[in-house]
Amino acid sequence: MSKTANLVEELSKLTVLEMAELKKSLEDKWGVKAAAAAVAVAAPAASGEEGAAAKESSDFQVLLTGSAGDKKIGVIKIVRELTGLGLKEAKELVEAVEGGAPKVLKETAPKAEAEDIKKKLEAAGAKVTLKGL
Repeated sequence: MSKTANLVEELSKLTVLEMAELKKSLEDKWGVKAAAAAVAVAAPAASGEEGAAAKESSDFQVLLTGSAGDKKIGVIKIVRELTGLGLKEAKELVEAVEGGAPKVLKETAPKAEAEDIKKKLEAAGAKVTLKGL
């Protein structure tokens, strides 16, 4: 197996929190911000999506984009319920979002389920974005 294939295999085993830690470590080591690269890659894709916007998505990605500091406990409870994460992991995920980086809670969900998740989280004080797939 090649070095690249081994690296991909190892990275695939990381949890979301471990990936966030890795991202931060690489940013610190290399003196770059990964978000800037994501925007540069997403910009060309966005222009191609204009025609696709007319066709409504049936599946959505649920992104946690923020949480009210005074209602963080309620948001953590909902995140645990939705993801099956432990208390520590759910708390770290919610706190990472407060740092400004949106986190994926559900990779793909039908429209009705995604909207239900969004309502639950917003009722708990979170800010949620649904991204059509």
